Amino acid sequence: MSGFEQFHIDFYQSNYTIEDQEEGCNSDVWVFLQSQAEGQPAGRAFVPADMLLSPQSYSGQILQPAYSPDAPSQLGYVDGFDEEPPLLEELGINFEHIWQKTLTVLNPMKPADGSIMNETDLTGPMVFCLALGATLLMAGKVHFGYVYGMSAIGCLAMHALLNLMSTSGVSHGCVASVLGYCLLPMVILSSAAVVFSLQGTPGTVLALFIIGWCSLSASKIFTSALAMEGQQLLIAYPCALLYGLFALLTVF
Repeated sequence: MSGFEQFHIDFYQSNYTIEDQEEGCNSDVWVFLQSQAEGQPAGRAFVPADMLLSPQSYSGQILQPAYSPDAPSQLGYVDGFDEEPPLLEELGINFEHIWQKTLTVLNPMKPADGSIMNETDLTGPMVFCLALGATLLMAGKVHFGYVYGMSAIGCLAMHALLNLMSTSGVSHGCVASVLGYCLLPMVILSSAAVVFSLQGTPGTVLALFIIGWCSLSASKIFTSALAMEGQQLLIAYPCALLYGLFALLTVF
């Protein structure tokens, strides 16, 4: 048994004594009584001093950090969203200019604004091409491929012709925009073909009138945008040939 008692003493040997426990307990009780005498909360007396926050160390709220003027601004990107242009403007869609171009096409006698007509705007042309194909479809003619094919070939031919006739030159987008906007009277003709047949004298006269309307509007816009005064009739002739193809699709 003496060997077991010696092992027991060696195994539980420690520097901690009951006197140290009593001394620590007495010190905690003393701190608690002192805090009660000074009017402080009881729970705060047992918190170490280095873990207590000073009243001026944090003035913010939960999930709302306090603002410090010395700290670098990390929210500068918020102002960038306010300064960004609208999405439609970034895409090049301006409804005011689209409306002005449409009114210019509908009124061939109205002078065209060269600065607006020289823009590369394909929103209106795409809408008018779809409208022409849709009205032809309502008349029982599936000609979407012919509409887009003749539009592409006509834009390339007019681009080459205008670059030969003008000194400043013109872009493919400008040619496609002008020819597409001037397709609006042809949409009116195809809409009429849904109501009644154009294969007759009234239909032929209406088709010739629409061809002249489209070619006059396109030549007017090209002369104002490219500063080609005195050459409107020369530009109107190839435009009439192009819109004559669309009229043939609509009538027959």
